[in-house]
Amino acid sequence: MVVKRRYDSSRRHEQARQTRRAVLDAAAKLFVDPGYAATALTAVAAEAGVAVQTVYAAFGSKRQLLSELVDVTVAGDDEPVPLPDRPFAVEIRALADPRAKLTRFAQHLTQVHARQADVMLALAGAATADPDAAEIWQKHVDDRRRGMSMFGRELLATGQLRPEHDADSVADILWLAMDFRNYDWLVRRRGWSSEQFERWYVDTVIAALCPEPPTAHR
Repeated sequence: MVVKRRYDSSRRHEQARQTRRAVLDAAAKLFVDPGYAATALTAVAAEAGVAVQTVYAAFGSKRQLLSELVDVTVAGDDEPVPLPDRPFAVEIRALADPRAKLTRFAQHLTQVHARQADVMLALAGAATADPDAAEIWQKHVDDRRRGMSMFGRELLATGQLRPEHDADSVADILWLAMDFRNYDWLVRRRGWSSEQFERWYVDTVIAALCPEPPTAHR
């Protein structure tokens, strides 16, 4: 009697995931230097230690590889969990006042910038000349705007912002303050610590959105 071994699909799935991760890591390195336009998928495959056919099978195209790389660097992983459902967002929603919400978001934002700044700078540069990169860049800008619109409505719902603000103006301020180029300039170029950057973010946004605290009388 021949006993057939049960097919271990979980092991195969994990191997495929590790391969995808290796390709994404290779792309993160090469799309930054020498750059997206200068990097062929054969170079990505060689850096990842896989056949180029494996890259095509996993991602389909160079454009899709770039798109998924941007998504993974923003999220920090490839888990199929929307950003609003992730623990940091749940924690922010549970906080009561704008400063507490912004402080927690600043912690998350700093972590995101630390892992994505190189990729996003490369994407912004590639978008000036490559139509695929430009489309992915615009998608990132639109996604960021939607996210800050959601966050802005949450801050407005506290009832603690200045009365002249509406959903659009709050989203505009949040969208500008979260730009990765602020982190690149202040932390990576000027040498600020993460804590200094987080304080700058919170103080800047609070000053733009919230009433000034009353001056104590002596």
